[in-house]
Amino acid sequence: MAARRGHRPSQAPAGRPRFWGRHAVAAAFENPERVVRKIWATREASAALDIPADVPIVFAEVTDLARLVPGDAPHQGIVIEVEPLEDMWLADLLQQGQDDKRPLIVLDQVTDPHNVGAIMRSAAAFDALGIVTPDRHAPPESGTIARAASGALEIVPWVRVVNLARALDEIAEAGFWRVGLTGEATQTLNQAMGTQRVALVLGAEGEGMRQNTASHCDELARLPISPKMESLNVSNAAAVALYAAASR
Repeated sequence: MAARRGHRPSQAPAGRPRFWGRHAVAAAFENPERVVRKIWATREASAALDIPADVPIVFAEVTDLARLVPGDAPHQGIVIEVEPLEDMWLADLLQQGQDDKRPLIVLDQVTDPHNVGAIMRSAAAFDALGIVTPDRHAPPESGTIARAASGALEIVPWVRVVNLARALDEIAEAGFWRVGLTGEATQTLNQAMGTQRVALVLGAEGEGMRQNTASHCDELARLPISPKMESLNVSNAAAVALYAAASR
């Protein structure tokens, strides 16, 4: 397959991510809000999926598909080119959750797409209301996120905000108790959460939450992990925190 002029084969046109792997692709097909522009697939992989009849498909060999994705990405015989989902307003997300106690995840400059995707997967597993990230310091939709999320990118609302501190104020006004996770806190997450609606705020690995973000939390808390380990990966910490919130 020839590459588009001006692009390497592994790149999609500007603004259009490529997804790969059967879980991510099948979830994209099932999402009525997702526009799929093109499909590349082996005949074997295409036969195992319910492919929309109105989307152009190019049948290709496994080696051809490998040129469409980064590095050693496990495409499992299918790659699609999609339009990014439409932006969602924070106020709309908060309105959706006003009658329940589903937790909200807020990520402060978590830029690794593998971590963001894994957190989305946990958010779907524990029925979180959604995820809020800064617009500038978070990865865009991508095949890496879609793969790590294993379909959750299509079902977990993702709000990107210009100013995270202002967003945390809006979250508080909607009735959420904002708990920032940090290893330096004296109280545990269970002690800090109470029974009200909770927004779990997590910072990037290494740097953690920025000071301004921490100052916009109602409580700071830690996970009660063994002193043998200094900290958890942010996606693991999010999964543990979501479980704790869901099991109150």
